[in-house]
Amino acid sequence: MPLGSDPLDELAIPDGTTVEEHDLVTDGDIIVGGQSTVEFGVRGHNVIAGERVQFGGHIEAEADCRLDMWSDVQDNVLVGRDAYLGERVHVGGRLMVSGDLDIGDDVDIEEGFEANGWIVIRNPMPTIVFVFVYLQQLLRIGEEEAAEEVFSELLENEEVEADPVVIPRNGHVSDDSWRVSTPASIGDDCRLHGNIRAESIDVGQRNDVFGSLRARGDVSVGESTVIHGDVTTRNGTVELADDVEVRGDVSCEDLHFHEGAIVDGTMRASGEMSMVKAGTHEQIAADGDGGRKRYHGDDAGDARSDTGGDETGSETADATDAESEPDAGSEADAEAAFEFETDDGLTESESPTED
Repeated sequence: MPLGSDPLDELAIPDGTTVEEHDLVTDGDIIVGGQSTVEFGVRGHNVIAGERVQFGGHIEAEADCRLDMWSDVQDNVLVGRDAYLGERVHVGGRLMVSGDLDIGDDVDIEEGFEANGWIVIRNPMPTIVFVFVYLQQLLRIGEEEAAEEVFSELLENEEVEADPVVIPRNGHVSDDSWRVSTPASIGDDCRLHGNIRAESIDVGQRNDVFGSLRARGDVSVGESTVIHGDVTTRNGTVELADDVEVRGDVSCEDLHFHEGAIVDGTMRASGEMSMVKAGTHEQIAADGDGGRKRYHGDDAGDARSDTGGDETGSETADATDAESEPDAGSEADAEAAFEFETDDGLTESESPTED
C-alpha cells in the first residue's frame, strides 16, 4: 500500500444494518475513520474509531472498543470485553468495561468508570502491533507450537461472519444525511435514515432508504428497494432494477430502468433512456420521432406487429421476394430493412404496391 493512502476508501453498510431511533445497529464491527462525525449512538461487535472522531450518542460494543486520541463520546460507553482509550479521549457518561481497561493520559470520563479486569494507565500500544511483536519473539526463541496456538486462539475469538460498517475518514453521519467523499455501498435488507451523498452509490436489494440519493458518478438500486426521495447524479448513469420504487424524481445523464420499476416523480436524462423488459435483457429506447428503434436481440416479426401493418408488410415482402432472384445477400438486406420503423407503419424498404 503506498504511503499516505487511506484503507477506508468506501462507505460500506453491510446486510441487515438498521438505523433505529438513536442508534446505528449492526451484527458486525463498526470502523470509523479519523476526523469523522457520527451524530447518534452505535451498537456492534467491535467498535474502532480513529483520531478526533465524535459520537453524538452512546457506544455499545459486544467485544472490544478502541478509541484513538482526541475522540469524544457524549454518552456512556459499554464494552463486553476490553477497552482501549487513547490520549485526551472524552466520555460524557460512564465507562463500563467487562474485561481489561488500557487508558492513556488526560482521559476525561465525566461519570467515572468500572472495569472487571486489569486497569493500566498509559498510552496503549495498538493491538495488531502487540500481537505481531509477541509472535515474533515466540518464533525467535523457537516456540513455534506456542505461536501457532496463540494465532489460532485469536482467529477463533475474532471470527465474525458479518461484514463491518465502515465510515471513511472525514465522513459525516446523522439522521439528516450521510456525507462522504468516497463511493458508498449498501447491502441487502437495510433500513437507513438520511440523505446519502457520495462519489457513487450502489444499493442492494429489499432496502428502505428514508432519504434521497445524490452522487457525482453512477447510482445503482437493487430489486424491491424503496427510496423515499430523489435519485440524482451529476455525470453518471442511474440503474433501477425490478420492483424498485422511487418516491421522488430521477435526474441523470443516462437512465436504464426495469419495466417493473416505479418512479412517482419526473424522470430526466440528458443522454440515453432505456427500459429493460421483464424476463429478458433487451432494452427498448424511444427515438426522437416517436418511432421504435429495435435492438438486434428483438424479433423482426415483433417489429412488424408494433407498427400495426402486418398484412401490408407481409404482402409487400412476398411480392419483392417473387420478383427478385434469391442470392446470398437477399436475406441480409431483408433483415436490415426492418432495422428501423417509422410512424407510417412501413420499414425503409417497404412501399405501397399497385394491384
